[in-house]
Amino acid sequence: MSIDGQAHIRIARPTRDMAAAERFWVGGLGLDVLFRKEGDGTPGSHSLLMVGRPTAGWHLELVHDPAQPVDPRPTPEDLLVIYLGKEVPAELVERLERHGGARVAAHNPYWDEWGVTLQDPDGYRLVLSTRSWSNS
Repeated sequence: MSIDGQAHIRIARPTRDMAAAERFWVGGLGLDVLFRKEGDGTPGSHSLLMVGRPTAGWHLELVHDPAQPVDPRPTPEDLLVIYLGKEVPAELVERLERHGGARVAAHNPYWDEWGVTLQDPDGYRLVLSTRSWSNS
């Protein structure tokens, strides 16, 4: 079996604070809540929040197990890059900052030249790139 271009991609990350993560990704970036499940506090009962776009071939899953929390350990190179293909709207950056994000210098200066890097409440980095991308 091979993986084709129609395979859906899930990016899963632990979060310390589900509400703060939702404020950033939904309220700040404007993604939709695709699925939500609240854990009941028993070991292995994870709270899940899946965000993205209903028609996209990907989604971001934020996970928290209150009984056995996993501390996020992002590095400066753990990037989620969104290629906008245009200038990054200042209003979007401001909204992300109001919703818990922090603008940071990129570890790789390429991203400072071609976009804006923000850190989410768990320390993961989001790059809004002015460039476009195509796999073909």
